[in-house]
Amino acid sequence: MIFNPFRKDPYAEAALAAYNIIVAQSRHPDFYLSYDIADNVTGRFDMIALHMSLVFHRLHKGDVEQRKFAQSLFDLFFKDMDRSLREMGVGDITVPKKVKKMGEVFYGLLGAVKGALDEKDIDGLTAALDRNLYNEENSKCAEELAKYTIGQVGYLEGQNEFLQGLLNFLSPEQSQSSYLAK
Repeated sequence: MIFNPFRKDPYAEAALAAYNIIVAQSRHPDFYLSYDIADNVTGRFDMIALHMSLVFHRLHKGDVEQRKFAQSLFDLFFKDMDRSLREMGVGDITVPKKVKKMGEVFYGLLGAVKGALDEKDIDGLTAALDRNLYNEENSKCAEELAKYTIGQVGYLEGQNEFLQGLLNFLSPEQSQSSYLAK
């Protein structure tokens, strides 16, 4: 089969639907009011990156189709970051450098939380979030966010309709309760 650069991504629509859900969850006011995430471009990016990490953690445990879907979701994420930077007025010459830096931040977060998510290790996850999201300045909020995150991991494990663009998150309060119930 010859590579066709004009072939449409079969997961594009579902990836867009899932991405919109991820972004909506990332904008939940509790993150900025209760978890002390900065309500600025960096804080919003961090929350999208965290939720993308949760979804990728789940999808990479799935079948081949779910992993292909994860790639479409990843591509969409960085296309949106590129678009957002351009809308904010970042010059065409510096956009690729900024997107590259965002990719490094994302991969850093993903790498930092992976082992803790696999083990559902609250202490390891707290340390990773404190380092990556709070610059080691707010371990109490990092611990609360870690509990939220572990609660979401368990909730996402039971979901299997990603290829249709369907996924759900618990509210921050429900996720905390889910973690504490274990």
